[in-house]
Amino acid sequence: MIPKPLLAIIAVFLPAMAQAADITGTAKVREGDTVQIGNTRIRLGGIDAPSVDQLCLNNDGERWTCGVAARDELIKHAENKNWSCHMRQAADRRGRVIARCEVDGEDIQKWLVRNGWALSYTRFSHDYDEDEKAAREAKLGMWQGAFIAPWDWRVRNKKTAILGAAKPPENAHAILMASASGSVAPSPDCTIKGNVNRAGECIYHKPTSRWYAKIEMKITKGTRWFCSVDEAEAAGCRETKR
Repeated sequence: MIPKPLLAIIAVFLPAMAQAADITGTAKVREGDTVQIGNTRIRLGGIDAPSVDQLCLNNDGERWTCGVAARDELIKHAENKNWSCHMRQAADRRGRVIARCEVDGEDIQKWLVRNGWALSYTRFSHDYDEDEKAAREAKLGMWQGAFIAPWDWRVRNKKTAILGAAKPPENAHAILMASASGSVAPSPDCTIKGNVNRAGECIYHKPTSRWYAKIEMKITKGTRWFCSVDEAEAAGCRETKR
């Protein structure tokens, strides 16, 4: 039988030991602030990146899929490298553990914020405030133009504040509050449909294509809207053969 004083000590230290557990390995990037290592989904703590269906404006006032860009930049920078994630809490409401991660020894949250692909999530942490300031001053990533903070975009309305280095056009709110993956095109200029076929290829369909009308635009099906052929091809999609 374990003595009561020893049980008390174990009760104090076991949660801390569990919290300090590291998750290591190569990561599959899901979003700009979400990765998966093995069967564990991880939300990068202290930062907030745009969702993959979030739209931003560039320095010329043109819409672009900044959420996809954030995800893709993280993929290019870190997906095939060695990750080491230190858990901060068990899980959020989406079942993701919250962790601070290093990629080959680099603080990956710091890299994302300093390059403008995420913001310092000041509701929970101020660790990356200076990195956000540096990205804003250098007009990097989302800071090149205009955007809505990711936490505001998720509950957006007509009074939602617009951030960024560029002076937004008059119709900025209408553009920035739209989604790149909803059932309706985010604007009359973004009518190219993208979907994933059974082989895992991304295919884009212009309004004149044979299958265009039959493709249901649902986020759960991995579909998204593109504003141009160049944008679709830059995302790794090819045109449908029919």
